[in-house]
Amino acid sequence: MAGAQPGVHALQLKPVAVPESLKKGSKFMKWDDVSIQKKLFNVTVTETDVLDISTIKDTRNGKYAKLPKDTKLRELLDVGAMVGKMENRVLTVVFGPDMVNISFLNFVAFQEDLWTGELFSLASNLLAQNMSRESSFCSLISLSLTCSIFRMFSADRKRVETALENCNLSSGRNDAIPQDDFTTEIFKAFLNSICPRPDIDTIFSEVGAKSRPYLTVEQLTDFINNKQRDPRLNEILYPPLKVEQVQTLVEKYEPNAMLSQRGQISVEGFTRYLSGEENSIVPPEKLDQSEDMTLPLSHYLINSSHNTYLTAGQLAGNSSVEMYRQVLLSGCRCVELDCWKGRTTEEEPVITHGFTMTSEISFKEVIEAIAESAFKTSPFPVILSFENHVDSPKQQAKMAEYCKSIFGDALLTEALEKFPLEQGVALPSPMDLMGKILIKNKKKSQKADGSTKKKLTEQTSNTYSDTSSMCEPSSPSTGQPVVLAPYCCCRAYLFDFTGKNKKIFLSVQLFCWKERFVFMMWICLQDTAGSETFATEEMSNLVNYIQPVKFTSFVAAKGTYEMSSFVETKALEQLTKSPVEFVEYNKLQLSRIYPKGTRYDSSNYMPQVFWNAGCQLVALNFQVIDLSMQLNLGMYEYNGKSGYRLKPEYMRRTDKAFDPFTERTVDGIVANTLSVKIISGQFLSDRKVGTYVEVDMFGLPVDTKRKAFRTKTSPGNSVNPVWEEEPIVFKKVVLPTLASLRIAVYEDGGKFIGHRIIPVSAIRPGYHYVGLRNEKNQSLTLPALFIYIEVKDYVPDTFAEVIEALSNPIRYINLMEQRASQLAALTLEEGREEVDNKEVYLEAQSMEELKQQKVFVREQRRQYKELKELVKRHHKKTTDMIKEHTARQNEQHSQHLRHRASMQKSAKRDGKKSSWRLAELKEQQQLQLLTLRQEQYYSEKYLKREHVKQVGPFKQNIIGMFVCIYVSGGVRFGVLGAATSRGKRHFQRLPMHPSQSCEYLKCLEATSSNFARNVHFYSKGIHFYAVYQWFSNFFCFPKSHH
Repeated sequence: MAGAQPGVHALQLKPVAVPESLKKGSKFMKWDDVSIQKKLFNVTVTETDVLDISTIKDTRNGKYAKLPKDTKLRELLDVGAMVGKMENRVLTVVFGPDMVNISFLNFVAFQEDLWTGELFSLASNLLAQNMSRESSFCSLISLSLTCSIFRMFSADRKRVETALENCNLSSGRNDAIPQDDFTTEIFKAFLNSICPRPDIDTIFSEVGAKSRPYLTVEQLTDFINNKQRDPRLNEILYPPLKVEQVQTLVEKYEPNAMLSQRGQISVEGFTRYLSGEENSIVPPEKLDQSEDMTLPLSHYLINSSHNTYLTAGQLAGNSSVEMYRQVLLSGCRCVELDCWKGRTTEEEPVITHGFTMTSEISFKEVIEAIAESAFKTSPFPVILSFENHVDSPKQQAKMAEYCKSIFGDALLTEALEKFPLEQGVALPSPMDLMGKILIKNKKKSQKADGSTKKKLTEQTSNTYSDTSSMCEPSSPSTGQPVVLAPYCCCRAYLFDFTGKNKKIFLSVQLFCWKERFVFMMWICLQDTAGSETFATEEMSNLVNYIQPVKFTSFVAAKGTYEMSSFVETKALEQLTKSPVEFVEYNKLQLSRIYPKGTRYDSSNYMPQVFWNAGCQLVALNFQVIDLSMQLNLGMYEYNGKSGYRLKPEYMRRTDKAFDPFTERTVDGIVANTLSVKIISGQFLSDRKVGTYVEVDMFGLPVDTKRKAFRTKTSPGNSVNPVWEEEPIVFKKVVLPTLASLRIAVYEDGGKFIGHRIIPVSAIRPGYHYVGLRNEKNQSLTLPALFIYIEVKDYVPDTFAEVIEALSNPIRYINLMEQRASQLAALTLEEGREEVDNKEVYLEAQSMEELKQQKVFVREQRRQYKELKELVKRHHKKTTDMIKEHTARQNEQHSQHLRHRASMQKSAKRDGKKSSWRLAELKEQQQLQLLTLRQEQYYSEKYLKREHVKQVGPFKQNIIGMFVCIYVSGGVRFGVLGAATSRGKRHFQRLPMHPSQSCEYLKCLEATSSNFARNVHFYSKGIHFYAVYQWFSNFFCFPKSHH
């Protein structure tokens, strides 16, 4: 069946249970950071406020809690009678209607705080956020009554007075009701009186009560199994209820003990059952984490945020660190950090929206906020999408160090051993990455040298659409801005204002004064506004499984660890041109979709468009709760609010292609037929206005039906309107696992009251209350709709009659007999009398008598002969198959032997060729070596001969010089030094080996120095022959020259 699961899910959600320590209470001191003006002493006393726990966003203590800024206040709160450090005793409660508008309550406990974890657990309990209508009524009376009942139900005062009188309560305008008299039963009776339910009385009568004031337990069992049970469920895994099980429901909801003991339930008990937790429209296992979390990361839709730090529009407004906490606490698993270079003396990186008037926040504070809130709501991995514009290597190193030191072991810095960064290896699963933080940042390029050319230029769009041309307004006198050209890189616009006094300013600030318009033109660095800077080594080392690359084509995308980001227009273009390829791409790699730059009001695109293509990171602006964001909140409310939703099977299987634009049913996926009937509403508005209901369906393009149905407007009744209209039928929902049903209620003027978004695969059929939610997906206590839903597998019209006969054969036979009797009057011939059918009595025969009948004996013989013939054929066919198999096996064996023999011969032949080639190469090498040796020998011989030729004349000059010196009768050392220097230069020019030249020079210096000493000491008795002998030894003269 379509809704069947592989196994029964064991519910892991914890019911709402307040610990005894919280019930007993604790002593706290409440403090506020308020500035008191000097010489002004005003003391304001207010009544005790009651904080609805559903509005609590977070609870903090320790270093993440707010501490008093005033020193005197801190000393006053940190008194000696308290136990423990003040940091551990501080409790900060964060509450508010949405993620942007939040407030803080600060307390200091007298002992170490025990409330933080328990209070957050109660506020974030999924069963508490989806409690039944019966449970929500019981929770209302536990609060102290501090408001006027007439003000609470101001829609119809007369109705309130009548209800109070029916409950025997005081109904005067200034009367007070004692709290002890306003019990649970009185409160329920008051609500039933103020909001009577004739629609339930009708259903109670149709089920089987009729004129009786009760239903039997058997009738209630049939009602639950036939009307309230999901027909898509497997009857073996999810069997129908038994009478014993239904009896426990009767005992639980029937207020009359006598009726419950007899196995009977009254209208009041039946009404309580319909509003009880067993009859919620969404089963608890769908709220729980019930999807498989062990598949690759690319098989999940991941809750993602765009420009997480912004609290308003894209051009101006405040950036907030608190937004990161709130977004993560809501279940988001991918946040964006636009990092820019800090301009302060500390050189701390900042996060802001570049080249706009949004404020800056500290990068370090954001990392600390993420570390605190990352895994409070969901334990599964968080992805940090860095848009890195920091062109300072020092500040990038700081960013990397902050991530390592603050995140600690939670930061995934290296790939897991089981999932290396290789092509063909799938991404790890959310279960493998549980409790980890992944960084998405550009990897350092090997070719990057760290320098970029910055050119100051006026940025314009690289590509212009048909609407980007210059135009003039239709009414020039209105003074409205007209977009001339979008600045895609700067995320700003060039505006043209029309008016009398035109002034043009080149500015980055807003100006406003009378009679003049402002013309703004943004100037930016060409390579910083639209593109990121190069990543340094420190930041690059933090990136592993999510490496952003520029998208070129679906064919080129191979690495599972690579991902690409698409602006919504580019993604829509790819989806339109190549829908099947886009789905295939998302089976292996991650893709991130983000809003286009012209959404300066922070509006969002429709995420369902890209969920249909399997895009994982569909990033939205969380600060604006429009319809797109409401769908996102409705999508990720389920699966334990983990931030991960498993994609349908066809979007994960690599052996099957899926076209998101298909209009036919997909093989292996059972389409659904959904029917919704709006019966009535309860406490829809506190004003006396008309109301109406709209029903939408979101899913594949073929499944999407916007404003498919709208009820008539109830005339001035918002307390208990009843709509008697035909149900809206969605005949064929092709992909129910990706489709969502939206039911919204509006006032007569179109004002939004509340809505509810429910996945089609999670809807329980039958009669149910639908508790409405506001735009922020927060539960509204009283407003609700009572509807009837039918969900079943889709059957084409051609097979509808066959399915009807199989599902209810008795009714089908009765219908056929009724049609035959109706046609009998038309087919009866004239003058022919009808034959009376008389009853004929036939005696029953025993089994032995039937066996003796000839027909039985003849049939038995015939079957025996057929059996023998079949056995013979079977034996013959078996023998033939064995022979055929043996022949094929022998043939394959012989082929194998022949092939092996041929391979062996080929190997031997290749071996001989290799040996011959090796011998040939050795011979060639020896010849080359011999040739080189001969060339070297002749070269050395030639150099020696040239050396001898050039040294001869130099020898004669030296000898002649020394002869002259000796004859002159004195030795001049300056002449001798000059001769030695000229000898050095001459020998350096001689063609000889460098080592040989150095030897000669050293020898020349030594000889000249020795000669000088001998001349000095023996100048009177020196002999020319001794000088000649020294230089002859130095120059190695031949004996013929001595």
